[in-house]
Amino acid sequence: MVSYFFENTDFKLKNKTKIKNWLRFVAESEIFTLGNISVIFCSDNYILDINQRFLQHDYFTDIITFDYSEGRKISGDLFISVDSVRENSIEYGTEFLDELHRVIVHGILHLIGYDDHTDDEIKVMRSKEDYYLSVFDLM
Repeated sequence: MVSYFFENTDFKLKNKTKIKNWLRFVAESEIFTLGNISVIFCSDNYILDINQRFLQHDYFTDIITFDYSEGRKISGDLFISVDSVRENSIEYGTEFLDELHRVIVHGILHLIGYDDHTDDEIKVMRSKEDYYLSVFDLM
């Protein structure tokens, strides 16, 4: 089940059902099932506080993923800074919603087990993101 929450932001998400179905497709394509996923849209300051309190990191980021998965059932919290996503879309010359969808699927891919610490891992992660973004447009 995918639930959406909004903290310290006036952002409103459209296509909630389409995104839920897409995330289910992503999980099932990777031979996982979708458990409880909370997507929390928030401000830069809100995510900075989460980063400082729980990860001891003193910087802004676009997403923080907390993994509660068990076996092949993925569950977790995705904290997404709408402010950082908006800044990234400007920096990378992408549409805001495309960047937002990339960040959401990025968090789901982390729950599935993909990482992005090495160059090779980053390459695989970007490839997966690109593929699933192309599928989203077809759904």
